[in-house]
Amino acid sequence: MASQAQTDKVLNFRRYEDGEHEESYDGNWKDKIFQASWSHKCPTYVHRTPPCQGSCPSGEDIRGWLGVVRGMEKPPEGMEWQEYAFKRSTDANPFPSVMGRVCPAPCQTGCNRNVLEDYVGINAVEQYIGDTALEKGYKLAEAGADTGKKVAIIGGGPAGLSAAYQLRRQGHACTVFDDHAELGGMMMFGIPGYRTPRDMLQGEIQRILDLNVETRLNTRVGRDISIEQLEKDFDAVLWAIGCKAGRGLPVEGFADISNCITGVDFLSEFNQNRVNRVPQKVVVIGGGDTSIDVASVARRLGYNHVDEAQAKNSAHDNAADGAVLGYIAHDVAGISARDGSKVTLTSLFPIENMTAAEHEVQDALREGVDIHGSVMPIEIITGEDGRATGLKMCKCTMDGMRPVPVEGTEYIVETDLIVSAIGQFGDLAEGLEELDNGRGFIDADPFYAVKGRQGHFVAGDIVRPHLLTTAIGQGSIAADTIGRYLENQELSKRPKVDVHHFNLLAKLSEVELQPESFKADECDLRGTADANYAVHNYEDRSAHEVISHNALFLGHFEAEPRHLRQEVHIEAEKVLGNFDERMKNLETDETVAEAKRCMSCGLCFECDNCVVFCPQDAVAKTAKKESTVGRYVYTDYSRCIGCHICADVCPTGYINMGLGE
Repeated sequence: MASQAQTDKVLNFRRYEDGEHEESYDGNWKDKIFQASWSHKCPTYVHRTPPCQGSCPSGEDIRGWLGVVRGMEKPPEGMEWQEYAFKRSTDANPFPSVMGRVCPAPCQTGCNRNVLEDYVGINAVEQYIGDTALEKGYKLAEAGADTGKKVAIIGGGPAGLSAAYQLRRQGHACTVFDDHAELGGMMMFGIPGYRTPRDMLQGEIQRILDLNVETRLNTRVGRDISIEQLEKDFDAVLWAIGCKAGRGLPVEGFADISNCITGVDFLSEFNQNRVNRVPQKVVVIGGGDTSIDVASVARRLGYNHVDEAQAKNSAHDNAADGAVLGYIAHDVAGISARDGSKVTLTSLFPIENMTAAEHEVQDALREGVDIHGSVMPIEIITGEDGRATGLKMCKCTMDGMRPVPVEGTEYIVETDLIVSAIGQFGDLAEGLEELDNGRGFIDADPFYAVKGRQGHFVAGDIVRPHLLTTAIGQGSIAADTIGRYLENQELSKRPKVDVHHFNLLAKLSEVELQPESFKADECDLRGTADANYAVHNYEDRSAHEVISHNALFLGHFEAEPRHLRQEVHIEAEKVLGNFDERMKNLETDETVAEAKRCMSCGLCFECDNCVVFCPQDAVAKTAKKESTVGRYVYTDYSRCIGCHICADVCPTGYINMGLGE
């Protein structure tokens, strides 16, 4: 399905305006080379990181696997392109099926194609890769040779499982400790199943376990096993325990009122099948994705009018015995006994500025959630039984992140349940108090090592609550740090652009075009233009630079509408009891077509513009048997006159007039 908004758009791009005749070097003498007569620099091929990848907290090589899907980069012989795309995608992130559905996609916000008409649907392609991999049974990269080292990973959520995957690739043994009966962390217990289908999530977790990752479930470190014991049994410890404690409202009485709970607790109970209905009126305070999930779940669960009176008499403090939210958990009653609950969601920020993803906000509104923007809670109204009956609100403005009440705007929202979804912190009680930095988190250094505790590392929300993709990326970096620690390697400064990069030498090796071995006693040490032990005229700046749209020749690209996944939009009158998945997959041909919209920023995709437009025939195609990604063309410098036309017409910004400086 293609987006209609951009179908009639005509692209217009000019590098030079009428009347301009000077090169666009801003008068900087360093950008010119003077030799006998006027001559500019000759072209060199420079690899940079595309903004999609630079914006991805888990550091995926997005341009790389999009290139595989579009057919630009061919898989190894005997491998389907779908499997090769999966291998490239999961080099950084082992959860393509889940993340293709729920990631808010900062990569798409950063996409250079936004300058033309619309971003590339990276999430949609990733979902296709992930779902296809599960359907066809593709496996992750194999575990490395056993190193004899053992790592304890505390927490089986996105950060812990990401680290376990990367550590097993290094050959280190891993044991994951988790206090739940299942792994998955916030992916399993913090997000509703209609957003992360459980069969998909469990399939992606199982692939990691298949790498011989051991588990200790229903085990709480600090209570069931001490930190000291971990230090004796393991060579390193990674704390990836997430933030399972929700923040209560900063309003008097919240913590002591039985029908006031946190969004984290609500979703955890729901995802463990301990909650199957809500009361008639629910108010959710937040504005982020968690608050949207709470409100949407409440609308789906609805209000059981048959046993409402019995439910209100349930004891809130017997949660361990199954009584939560003031409602006894038991088999779902017939849908005929239910009505839709009135759900109100409030946000300090205006609706258009809420931190939740825009499409999630629109879905919630469509499903009947009443959203109040620019308001703040100021008082909980209670009845004779001590339970909340209302929440007094007022309008507010924001002074940075501090709400400022507007006098005379007070009003009361009637409610039977108040859910606070304003943030969360770590559960560092029962033997973990020594790790607490005083704010409910664990302090990390730039390498994700725990400050002041040798052999201890940390990743994920317990460092700072953020996105699932952020936790996955931190797990990967922490695994790299742990690997260096176990091998007694000195930790060097992390790269400025800290992601999984395209590696030309690895690609050359994959297609058996790797350079010959360099032998100092036989090779020319003064420099060479043709020796086979060197990769000529190539510079890799990907660890330092993200390429901007200003460096691209956008005139090469035509307008093409985005191929949209089918989203199931549920109207308010149909949301009750509807837990069907909302995001449908693209078909194969649609997926390939969407990947072809990628502009391959920062890396050649063999468009041949430089070859066609070079007036001196100095730029030529690399011989087929010697070409691969990043080495499709070359320059004959005996013909080059430095006219810079090749750089001007390069769509990806891969050619720079740099040789000779």
